[in-house]
Amino acid sequence: MTKKTLYFDAKKCVGCYACAVACMDQNDIDLLAGDLMFRHVAHVESEEAGEIQIAHVSVACLHCEGAECLDACPARALRRDPESGSVIVRQELCIGCHACAMACPFGVPRFGRDGTMQKCDGCFARTRFGYAPACADICPTGALSYVDINEAMESKQSRFTRTLV
Repeated sequence: MTKKTLYFDAKKCVGCYACAVACMDQNDIDLLAGDLMFRHVAHVESEEAGEIQIAHVSVACLHCEGAECLDACPARALRRDPESGSVIVRQELCIGCHACAMACPFGVPRFGRDGTMQKCDGCFARTRFGYAPACADICPTGALSYVDINEAMESKQSRFTRTLV
C-alpha cells in the first residue's frame, strides 16, 4: 500500500474556508456549542514593491514524523496509525493533563468541553477506506490534495531547487 499525505500548495489557496467547513462537517464540530476547529485558514500579509500581498494558509495537525506529543502523553492516549501515519487520540484514555499541548511546537492539541484533547486525525474514518480527507476532497482550487508521499516530496524538492537556481 502506498503511503499518502496531505499536500498544501499556498499558491493555489484562495482562502475560501471550504476545507475548514468540510472538516467541521466531517467531525460534527458545532462552533456554537463551543467545539474546537481542527483546521484553520490563516491570512498572511506582506509588502512587495509597494504592493500588499495576501497569502492564505490552511493548517491543521501536521502528524509530525517525530511527534513530540506522542512521547509526552503519560496516558498513552495518542498513537500513530501504522498505515496512514496519522497521529490519533483515543479520547477514552486521555486524562486531560495537557502534556501533549505543552510538547507540541505548533500548538495543535486543544481541549474540548469534556476536558479531553481533540485534534485532526487525518480523517482516519475516510482514509482507511481509500478516500481523501474531507478538506482535500472539497478544495475547489486543488490547494489541498491527498497524494503519494513520494510525489509530495518530489514536488517540494523541485520547487526548492527551482528557487535556488
